[in-house]
Amino acid sequence: MGWHHRLFAALLPGLAAATLTQEQTNGNSVLGTAAAPYLPKFLTNNPLPHGYPWGTLTANGTDQYTTHPTTGVIRSYDFTISRGILAPDGYEKEMILINGGFPGPLIEANWGDTIQVTVHNNITGPEEGTTLHWHGFLQQGTPWEDGVPAVTQCPIAPGASFTYQFQATLYGTAWYHSHYSAQYGDGIVGPIVVYGPNEYPYDVDVGPIMLSDYYHTDYLTILERMLAPGGKPEVLSDNNLIQGKNNYDCSLIDRAEDHAACVSDAPKAEFFFEPGKVHRLRLINTGGEGVQHFSIDDHVLTVIAYDFIPIHAYQTKVVTLGVGQRADVLVTANAATGANASSASFWMRSNIATCSTAKQPYAMAAVYYSGKSSTGSPSAGVGPGSPSGSPPSTAVGTSTMTGPGGSGNNNIDVGRGGPESMPGSSSGGMGPGGGPGSFGGFGSPPSTSTHFGSGNGNSVGGVGNEGSSVPATANPDKPQTISPRPTSQPWAAGTFGVPDSSSCANDDLSLTRPLYPIALPPPSWTHTFDIDVFVNASNVTLWKFDGVSFRGDYNAPTLLLASLGNSSTADWPVEWNGRNLYTNTSVRMIVNNPGPSQHPMHLHGSNFYVLHEGPGQWDGHTIINPENPMRRDVQLVRPNGHLVLQFDTNNPGVWPFHCHIAWHASGGFLTQFIVQPEKIEQMNVPSIMAQTCRDWAAWTGTHIPDQIDSGL
Repeated sequence: MGWHHRLFAALLPGLAAATLTQEQTNGNSVLGTAAAPYLPKFLTNNPLPHGYPWGTLTANGTDQYTTHPTTGVIRSYDFTISRGILAPDGYEKEMILINGGFPGPLIEANWGDTIQVTVHNNITGPEEGTTLHWHGFLQQGTPWEDGVPAVTQCPIAPGASFTYQFQATLYGTAWYHSHYSAQYGDGIVGPIVVYGPNEYPYDVDVGPIMLSDYYHTDYLTILERMLAPGGKPEVLSDNNLIQGKNNYDCSLIDRAEDHAACVSDAPKAEFFFEPGKVHRLRLINTGGEGVQHFSIDDHVLTVIAYDFIPIHAYQTKVVTLGVGQRADVLVTANAATGANASSASFWMRSNIATCSTAKQPYAMAAVYYSGKSSTGSPSAGVGPGSPSGSPPSTAVGTSTMTGPGGSGNNNIDVGRGGPESMPGSSSGGMGPGGGPGSFGGFGSPPSTSTHFGSGNGNSVGGVGNEGSSVPATANPDKPQTISPRPTSQPWAAGTFGVPDSSSCANDDLSLTRPLYPIALPPPSWTHTFDIDVFVNASNVTLWKFDGVSFRGDYNAPTLLLASLGNSSTADWPVEWNGRNLYTNTSVRMIVNNPGPSQHPMHLHGSNFYVLHEGPGQWDGHTIINPENPMRRDVQLVRPNGHLVLQFDTNNPGVWPFHCHIAWHASGGFLTQFIVQPEKIEQMNVPSIMAQTCRDWAAWTGTHIPDQIDSGL
């Protein structure tokens, strides 16, 4: 036991009486506390043509793939990645943190801004490489900024720094994470919000809500066990978190094997709603494996966006998110009215589906009705928590601008409506559900040890200080004292809008239609990708995707090779699992999953069309909404099911397509597409990419990277 373990253990008697502070559970992060700021409608320290950073562009009148503003504004952040000791659920462990916090700092930008993040690799004891991937960003014209080692760059060497710079050509809710091995499982994750046009009004932007399964064992030890001869490909998580917070029953620890310090009553996350107001929640599944079922007791959720795609709004009680998926939802705080409203409280829940592998699948957070008013009007500008922006250096906007042209028919009642407000509902209301539900359904654990402190943490630094996750002051509109703990009950299992606890499929595709319609083009090439698990000659269980188990070479990024003319996959090692798409214009991918595990399929560099998904094999012709199919960057393929996707090959680069379960990607579940190879050769790749490889080569000349997995 190291000195930090001994010190933590010595403090246990005092901690048990006073529970853990925010600094002890989450370091410099204030997410899930009263100090977490509400977000603005957009950032205003920049030009505002026609009153908005994006001018006259709209959600339902603009093709984001061909038209986006260019604001000339640079949003700069500075990230230092290093090890630290935290206890997010009361169980103390060594983590890898960004700027000393878990989750990492919020990145904010307006649509069309340039995001610039300088990353310092201060990981020691032991040293490791690292990269950051900006999930969901298309990287149009900047594929080398995608942050994937062995594909778009060499890892950032220990002690070195690297600056990412790319434009936010899409808008909405996203996240960033390490793409080096399964490293993000140790804490290298954080939220991103890109402000853009919106068709559905709301009063308060609560900001990102990060949902994540959680592992008490460090990622490298997990991989060593999983990839040992006779190891198993599935990994059980130990807990489930909301905003990086939950508590854990320390009596479950096997003290013969595990001597970590543990406090059972670590604080849960807290959120503050204003009675009668409409709140925007930005849900993100940042976990390693688990499918999340998110709900708020007695509150209907109105879904207005998935991933980076605004959609025609629909209502549900539960939102299902696989790893990497996001959902923007609106919630009206009207479950309590009158004199009781200002003291009402409810449970927010996120349960891991039973088709995932979890020891403790239930996450809960408290929602308090605060009785406060938000800062300014719903259209007010910058609120607390906005990063500093650089002065504009170019003219605002692009040569192609469309008029506002809102449809005027996107009104939807975001209150607790009756059956008419629920698509497909024929009877029954949207009441609280009448009971706790079964433990095996969308219910709660039999018992929990819950403590709620004020959770304000330490206010150090300011959000304007290039990526600090701690605001200068607590949000003045959130109360510093809270109501009694919630006693609300979950939605009853089996009612409309509540999926079965074993469900590992996204909502029916007929419900999800993008606001801006794009018709499905005919495919120029169709290919079937089979998912397979196998045991190699060393008795190690790995994954195959399209017949190959991927393993990358950190010293030979494929994008950089393709830029030099080496894009013939016949000359690549088979384990790179590359496929040159040559002159194909639109590629249809049929993914068959004959196994018992779900797989959130993620494509870099494009939003794919989602044509069909379901059990068994595709019938070969049925397509849902071919005139305007759902688009997104992650879609679940259910166990023993199929998924049909298609993407347009209009973004030159080398783009991975993989399962976003960290342990499956580490086990080889990845392929990569070379898109428009002749245009890649014409790209002017920045010289810093080659220098990063030289720095990595210098470090690996005297150190052996501990790459026991695929590398991604």
